[in-house]
Amino acid sequence: MRIPISGLVALCGCLPLLAWSAQSTDPVNNPLFDQHPDPGLSTFVQGVVDTNPRVQAARAALEASRALESAAARPLYNPELEADYENAVDKTWQVGIGQQFDWSGKRKARASVAASDRHAVEAEFLATRRDLAVELLSALTLYQVGVQREALATERDRIMHEFAELAQRRFDAGDLNQVEADLATLASVDAQIQRATAAADLAEAKQAVRSLTLHSSSDQWPSVDIKLPLIPAVKDAQSLVVGLPEIQAAQRRVDAADALVKLRERERRPDPTVSLRGGREDNSSLIGINLSIPLYVRNSFKYEVTAATAERDRAQQIVDDLLRRAYARFISASERYRLSRAAWQGWEQTGQASLQRQGDFLGRLWEAGELSTTDFLVQLRQTLDTRESALNLKQTMWRAWFEWLAASGQVEEWLGLGYSS
Repeated sequence: MRIPISGLVALCGCLPLLAWSAQSTDPVNNPLFDQHPDPGLSTFVQGVVDTNPRVQAARAALEASRALESAAARPLYNPELEADYENAVDKTWQVGIGQQFDWSGKRKARASVAASDRHAVEAEFLATRRDLAVELLSALTLYQVGVQREALATERDRIMHEFAELAQRRFDAGDLNQVEADLATLASVDAQIQRATAAADLAEAKQAVRSLTLHSSSDQWPSVDIKLPLIPAVKDAQSLVVGLPEIQAAQRRVDAADALVKLRERERRPDPTVSLRGGREDNSSLIGINLSIPLYVRNSFKYEVTAATAERDRAQQIVDDLLRRAYARFISASERYRLSRAAWQGWEQTGQASLQRQGDFLGRLWEAGELSTTDFLVQLRQTLDTRESALNLKQTMWRAWFEWLAASGQVEEWLGLGYSS
């Protein structure tokens, strides 16, 4: 007794083909990119980034640095008011005012340190926004691929369940041996396990998005899918890497350390204090001028300069290390994206059609009795596994694309966002 399974093969052939849906949107006029995501995605990302506590904390740090910069630009010393009264043989009273003068330029040096610190915090603020945007895009991609992976696992479970029932009927009819019937049952159980695993992975992907978008539901999350472009031509990759916010922040820290060295050197120079006093002693008028200058004899403050110089050297070495690693990351991300994108294009052009033909061919061989149940099961599972691999490749390509956007500092440009601090 032989039972046709043309319907079973049709189920396999109707699985999602995972094709990209191209969208003709152009939110910004940026010559680097010939394609941009849907404006809804850009709006969603910007809304999440603007309200995220991590970004709000970075913004508060930026406001604090601006206040400190304003404070450092104020005069270093305030005037001092003096009053003295003595009631002895003669009554004496005096009133005076004194002012210490910044003759060595400490105020200017302090302002330079604070300005460099503020620039560094600004760059760190932009880096926080960029990292959060990439994290959100990656989470959205993981969720959407997870939805497709769960759909594929559901189809696999249904197909293998129907196949197991078909194998059991053929076993009961005496057309199938016990080993092949058990193999079909095991394949069905394995499909159930894969479906449960896919559902758990999807729940984890949802959690990653929810942790960034607490007050939104999954039906409000925009689609990330577009036809990804080729990597734009970059004439000067090193300049692109130098412009990354984390590199700029580190370089500003070097500037701040250099300004601190100058401040410490100027702090070794004493600032004089001039006081003017006036009063009366009995019936005589008193007028006095006083000049005082600290003597840095017991402590010349030279070790503060030595420590500041070492900190500057340390900051410069950190910049050099960051530059090397950032450039290597950029090159590696470019290579990974090119490879995964080329593989995905090959899948789109030949792989999907080949799998469709494979499903039809397997069905005809089964119906003709030229393919055993075991061989059919093995090749059917291979077809489904290939679709699973295509989903993994899709996720890898998106991850590589976001990595390249982060490594090149082009996340905002691709999304069409303008970040104001």
